[in-house]
Amino acid sequence: MDLFRIATAGSVDDGKSTLIGRLLYETQALKDDQLEHIEHKSKAKGYDYIDFSLATDGLLTEREQGITIDVSHIFFKTAKRRFIIADAPGHVEYTRNMVTGASLANAAIILLDARKGVVEQTLRHFLVTNLLAIDHLIFAVNKMDLIAYDQNIFDNIEKEIRNLLTQQTHVPTSVHFIPISALKGDNITKESSLTPWYIGNSLISIIENLQLQTKKFSQNVLQVQYVIRPKKASHHDYRGFAGKVNSGHFKTGDPVLLAPSGQKSKIERIEKYGEEIFEVAIGENATFILSDALDASRGSTIYSTNASLESTQHVEAHLCWMQKESLAPQKKYWLQNGVNRVLTQVTAIDAKINISSHTKEPSAFLECNDIGQVSLRLAQPILKTSFSENKNLGCFILIDPKTNNTAGVGFLK
Repeated sequence: MDLFRIATAGSVDDGKSTLIGRLLYETQALKDDQLEHIEHKSKAKGYDYIDFSLATDGLLTEREQGITIDVSHIFFKTAKRRFIIADAPGHVEYTRNMVTGASLANAAIILLDARKGVVEQTLRHFLVTNLLAIDHLIFAVNKMDLIAYDQNIFDNIEKEIRNLLTQQTHVPTSVHFIPISALKGDNITKESSLTPWYIGNSLISIIENLQLQTKKFSQNVLQVQYVIRPKKASHHDYRGFAGKVNSGHFKTGDPVLLAPSGQKSKIERIEKYGEEIFEVAIGENATFILSDALDASRGSTIYSTNASLESTQHVEAHLCWMQKESLAPQKKYWLQNGVNRVLTQVTAIDAKINISSHTKEPSAFLECNDIGQVSLRLAQPILKTSFSENKNLGCFILIDPKTNNTAGVGFLK
């Protein structure tokens, strides 16, 4: 049974917590004591229905206490598939959390309140899904019960979003529009009789049948995490470069290059957990023994000679700024790409993206939760490929050297 990752996004009070609670309830993911607790609290509040938003009570408590709110990961499964929902808060000030939560998502459910339609936070979430090149988008128009299941309102919302889709650089594999009532359960697990004009499937059916995209990137890359030198009599000359295959695959005998030095060599032996293997693929940990004694350390990169990678000290990227201190040109940060960390300077803020119009505007600064385009100069070369071409290699974070906090997340152009 495969694992499917979904990011949820929506403005405040769009019903996201209720939807997640409903999904947990309908898939029997809630334990008996949890359900009893929800029923008891619903009655205590004077409700004549079960308030499924209480299933995410922990996040609400964090909000009330005014402490940092992070992405919540929620697990459930159906007969066909296992799911992880990355649930990010809906407030504008937590857009950076949505970027974090959606970074590994296979699909995104973007909730809209049927009474409000497309709002600024919808546009912001839509922009993030475009930057992250998420494969599947589901626009769930919630609270249809409050507009008497009016088809015209739903159709107008769909038309507005489809117009936005034509303006985006990333073309998703699939796009779905579904009218729902998370509170009443309409179109969640089965098609509702109250929306006879809707000819699509239920939400559960849609996410169960979305194609799980298996990326087979052409670039073969392993970033060195540790250099193994036992210095024992039995392994006197042993020098192994251990790390995870970030992209592609390798075989014994493959010619390779080492970055940033540019030295050439060949894979003499591949080991995994101390045993020799002859091939290793993306996501696997392995140790390479090369035919030449090359000088490499943590952050060095071993890659195939035929990989279409550019070694450069100047890059352009989309950047989501995450800290309160604004980003200004000439500031220095650590750029971390995988395990490779390089000192970098922001040479220019080329543009800030207007969330409402999705247009580029000149700006001297990027404030917290702003998304813009920047130019960076690095202290030493990195292997560059665009995020749209290779998600594993084309993203990075900027680290504030004064606080060691993550200052921003970027996507190479």
